[in-house]
Amino acid sequence: MSAAPGVFVTGTDTGCGKTRVGCALARRAREAGRTVRILKPVETGCEAGPDGELQPADARALAAAAADDSPLDRLCPYRLPLAAAPEVAASEAGVSIRPERIAAAFARAREQADWVLVEGAGGLLVPIAPGLDMAELASGLGLPLVVVARASLGTINHTLLTLDAARARGLRVAGVAVSHTTPDLDPAGRRNLELLIENLPVPFLGELAHGAESFSATPGQVGLSAALGLDGLDRPGRGAD
Repeated sequence: MSAAPGVFVTGTDTGCGKTRVGCALARRAREAGRTVRILKPVETGCEAGPDGELQPADARALAAAAADDSPLDRLCPYRLPLAAAPEVAASEAGVSIRPERIAAAFARAREQADWVLVEGAGGLLVPIAPGLDMAELASGLGLPLVVVARASLGTINHTLLTLDAARARGLRVAGVAVSHTTPDLDPAGRRNLELLIENLPVPFLGELAHGAESFSATPGQVGLSAALGLDGLDRPGRGAD
């Protein structure tokens, strides 16, 4: 069996809706009949549960959407209390983030699934450890990017800068998904967003409305399943869809 395909979800900045988009993508993959596994390599800002163990809320949400019941150490190898860039949070906690531990968790996820979703922390150039950022991690895992853009003023610059950074590092981008992090978008923000969508140099995957669990049909949207590698995949023990 060949290695399972999937995507690496990154964003234009922190709080732009990566986890909500990731959950929507995981559900979409399940609807396409895939066995989905998720990986959140590093989550910061984790709070201690009743047993004192740090709980990664984003990783838990992704796992629920994917119906992934893997052990916590496989879902999220590094869980850190300080809500900061992973390198900063790890230093504060006295933890050394080792890429090989992340790679091992990813390999286990691929063995158990036919589609894998990895969600980064913050944006593409956020540092994970000395000499390692999210872009380098995505490159090492060999997955195409889904870039999550926030529906707000400033999204044109933030999104195009992220795409430029991805291109400069030789990363393939499956497409851009727009996340609405507030209930309403004013006319100026809507016009800006429409201009971005019209001029994207990569596929537009659709918009996730505030509070929604699935993408809405939007003018200019490409085939979401095809862009994510969900069409025509051979599943273990089955023929192609």
